[in-house]
Amino acid sequence: MSADNEINTEKRNFDQEAANWDQVPGRVKVAQDIAHSMIREITLTTNMDVLDFGCGTGLLTLALQPFVRSITGMDSSQGMLDVFKTKIKEQHLSNVKANYLDLDKGDILEGSYQLIVSSMTLHHIKNISPLLKQFYSILLPSGQLAIADLDLDDGQFHSNNDGVFHFGFDRKDLHQMFIDAGFRDVKHHAAAQVEKLAEDSQIRLFAMFLMTGRK
Repeated sequence: MSADNEINTEKRNFDQEAANWDQVPGRVKVAQDIAHSMIREITLTTNMDVLDFGCGTGLLTLALQPFVRSITGMDSSQGMLDVFKTKIKEQHLSNVKANYLDLDKGDILEGSYQLIVSSMTLHHIKNISPLLKQFYSILLPSGQLAIADLDLDDGQFHSNNDGVFHFGFDRKDLHQMFIDAGFRDVKHHAAAQVEKLAEDSQIRLFAMFLMTGRK
């Protein structure tokens, strides 16, 4: 799945990047495309409570917000959450929350949700299987998990691979991890793609998938 011995595991400082995070058009478009893929593949309803794990500045969270009863964004970057909370306040949203959670510090997911989503976060998580099991444990019966992330990218997607534990994913491998965590009806679809300057200084097309499973 990844060449762990080649990966720089220094933690990336997302707090420093938070203020300008939404100023990258490609990043915003990817979030929009992933949101559209989730809206297309999942039946969102106004009686759903949703968790967005690794919400960042809330790009995905806010795109899904109009379709559900409530949505909680969680992230380990307080800087990102501060930007997100400003958006929530400015838009007068009563059904959106932004909570701090850091798995590296021993925090554990809590709550009960009909849907858990996560976008472009999984490759920053070293040990994925325990996280998938945590997701499974807080989902209500028949609840769904929807994760969007990179197809295998040879470590070229990020200009700085600090905090990157997986250079994208082989969909078959991740599919099996979903199954092993207890999920059924596991499916994957193309979700987004973006052209960007890769680490080798070439313009390259990177693809993202959406994988879904049901408890």
